[in-house]
Amino acid sequence: MKYLPSQLLFLLQDRRARRNIRSLVEFLVFLTVLVIVYSYLFHVIMALEGRDYSMLTGLYWTLTVMSTLGFGDITFHSDLGRLFSIVVLLSGVIFLLVMLPFTFIQFFYAPWLEAQNKSRVPRHLAADISNHVIITCFDPIAIALVKRLRQYGHEYVLLIPDVQQALDLVDQGYKVLVGDLDDSETYNRAQVRQAALVVALNDDMKNTSIVYTVREIAPQVPIVANADMEDSVDILRLAGCTHVFQFMNMLGHSLARRTLGARTRSNVIGRFENLVIAEAPAMRTPLVGQSILETRLRQNTGITIVGLWNRGHFTLPRPETVIESSTVLVLAGSEQQLAAYDDSAGDALTAPVSAPALILGGGRVGKAAVSTLREQGMTYRIVEKNPRINDDRENCIVGSAADYQTLIKAGIDEAPSVFITTHNDDVNIYLTIYCRRLRPDIQIISRATLDRNINVLHAAGADLVMSHASMAANTIINILTPDRVLMLTEGLNIFRCRVHPSLVGKTLLNSDIRETTGCSVIAIFRNDSLVINPDPTEPFMTDDELLIIGTAASEKAFVGKYPEP
Repeated sequence: MKYLPSQLLFLLQDRRARRNIRSLVEFLVFLTVLVIVYSYLFHVIMALEGRDYSMLTGLYWTLTVMSTLGFGDITFHSDLGRLFSIVVLLSGVIFLLVMLPFTFIQFFYAPWLEAQNKSRVPRHLAADISNHVIITCFDPIAIALVKRLRQYGHEYVLLIPDVQQALDLVDQGYKVLVGDLDDSETYNRAQVRQAALVVALNDDMKNTSIVYTVREIAPQVPIVANADMEDSVDILRLAGCTHVFQFMNMLGHSLARRTLGARTRSNVIGRFENLVIAEAPAMRTPLVGQSILETRLRQNTGITIVGLWNRGHFTLPRPETVIESSTVLVLAGSEQQLAAYDDSAGDALTAPVSAPALILGGGRVGKAAVSTLREQGMTYRIVEKNPRINDDRENCIVGSAADYQTLIKAGIDEAPSVFITTHNDDVNIYLTIYCRRLRPDIQIISRATLDRNINVLHAAGADLVMSHASMAANTIINILTPDRVLMLTEGLNIFRCRVHPSLVGKTLLNSDIRETTGCSVIAIFRNDSLVINPDPTEPFMTDDELLIIGTAASEKAFVGKYPEP
């Protein structure tokens, strides 16, 4: 009941609701006048029949007849009285039993319920909130970003112009604020001047409007925006955007860099000062079938294997861990060490790759992948149903990727890799299963729109899966926390923390960090310098800062065991 006054106030603030209530009041006045007239005529006709009743009795008879209760304790004896009773009865059915409930529901009850729902959606943030992230769209990227913001304890708010969508999101547990995205008052109510970041994920024109509106009232707040078209990048920057990304293009480039036969065997996925983190597929290299101890990579190149992906599952390396053809190595080291690994792996390819790679889908992701393959000097074939999408006639095969003859024509029998780049995860899963059945030995690299489908695509047979939403969310988080957390691919994180007092004096070997938390120390900040791949027998010092790699669950376990001193 304590919310009733605010709900009624919210209802009365709506011009349409006020108009509806006025119509309802007019109908009630008309109904009241009709009851009074009928009560008066009741006394007139009764007087003609020689009977006399009180005013209350007349009102009582009128209401019982109009409501069709008809107790029968008071009746007319003349035909005129009975005709009058019929008129009162029929008008009561129409006005009291039909029109009154409909009018009440239409003009008051339904708007009141709507106002009740609208009052549940916040329309302003508290004045003392700060360092929050404002997200102007709800899509797969926003879902992934909110998940990571919650993980690291960052406040956020979703700006949603549609009240019904906002209500649905509130019911799902999201923090939402209702308001038009091109209205400066919306951002004032969102406390944009105190925000840590504004993220614009709408279409290019809407993003430009958002950036310009925010920049007028909050000149210093960083703004991140996604651009679909190349021409929009400069426009968004001119509007005042701090960071502009083309996430679709980034995804296509990242997919292509992971293909077999690229110029380099490794793909850089993150940097932390002089430390480089890279992924390298083991497929078709002599590393397959060897244990990590047998590879002697650290002795030969200085690079360290800090983790292994195997069809979506991340594991920490052990000396006895055997590298499989589906394994993707996560490497850590300096630029020189990574170059040494690239030279070693590049020279050690078991077979040269000359057949063109297949790209299933010629949209924005597929085109971005093509540009990277061209830079690497690799040949390719695009399979696309719509001939108007792709203008690369020489390398485009028009047809369905689910058609066997089309895939044979495109060269799936000899292709080293196949990229599945459609925007529909169901189609990607279908094509992954199909290509794996046709070529059990081919490298399958697939795109996922939603994070929840990454494991499904791995189970379907994909060797590597990259999520558009994860990549964008990781990029934004890395901007928000540049010195503390570096989010890599598919939930793999690098984070920085001071050494815990309980670890001071212990060595990496006897600290049991890897065994108890699932994390791995890859570097130490000591005396204003970064020690990459530290000596495991060197004891930790009081002022050391550790650079640690692990999954989100491993990071949580580490922070729980070794909280910040």
